[in-house]
Amino acid sequence: MPEAGAMQTGTLDAGVAGSVAAAHRPLLEVSDLHAYYGESHVLHGMTFTVPEGEVVTLLGRNGAGKTTTMRAIMGMLKSRKGSIRFDGVETVGLPSNKVARLGIALCPEERGIFAGLNVQENLLLPPVVKPGGLSDAEVYELFPRLLERRYSQGTKLSGGEQQMLAIARILRTGAKLLLLDEPTEGLAPVIVQQIGELVRTLKHKGFTIVLVEQNFHFASTVADRHYVVEHGRVIDMFRNDDIEANRDKLASYLGV
Repeated sequence: MPEAGAMQTGTLDAGVAGSVAAAHRPLLEVSDLHAYYGESHVLHGMTFTVPEGEVVTLLGRNGAGKTTTMRAIMGMLKSRKGSIRFDGVETVGLPSNKVARLGIALCPEERGIFAGLNVQENLLLPPVVKPGGLSDAEVYELFPRLLERRYSQGTKLSGGEQQMLAIARILRTGAKLLLLDEPTEGLAPVIVQQIGELVRTLKHKGFTIVLVEQNFHFASTVADRHYVVEHGRVIDMFRNDDIEANRDKLASYLGV
């Protein structure tokens, strides 16, 4: 396989952007995004588009730049250049609190549950930044297990319950774009199935979702399209309907 830097990325990016734009209105447009951790150059021209109302995955091996992309979109990296447009607004240069107020929310891989607070207290921590977020009653309807455990401390929750709580918190904020970083990591198959059902339900409710996922089987059950990331840039894109025809190519990219 040719190295990512040797591919005709300009042609790829134009073709991807055109096919996406023809489908639905773009809600998120990332163009030639570069990002750094200190002096380390991690993203090397990330370019992809997320249509409104779709579930899109970023696929790739460990260290490809997927989580860094999510953090850059959220404004958590100071050193960025290129363009990130959300709902037509340029966000490069904005701090994370202002990005959140535009309607973007991140559920990080580490979940960030406060061990000394109970479920209800954890749920109420993030502020509501825009109208349209789910009410407490709607959240508990989506997560009946959390309703049962609402007075349990974070230390008492299973990994699956912590992941549900981490996702539930951002649904109250009014965000239109949800960034879910490795939501199935370390979870039992039955919980992974529940997370899949949840993602499909959120899409039906009108949320747009960007999903970083190592579990390709899971990703293929929930997503509309997949962007393959390598060496800090997108090297290919597949619609979910095209997965079977391109399984060998995906296997070479992902090592699955």
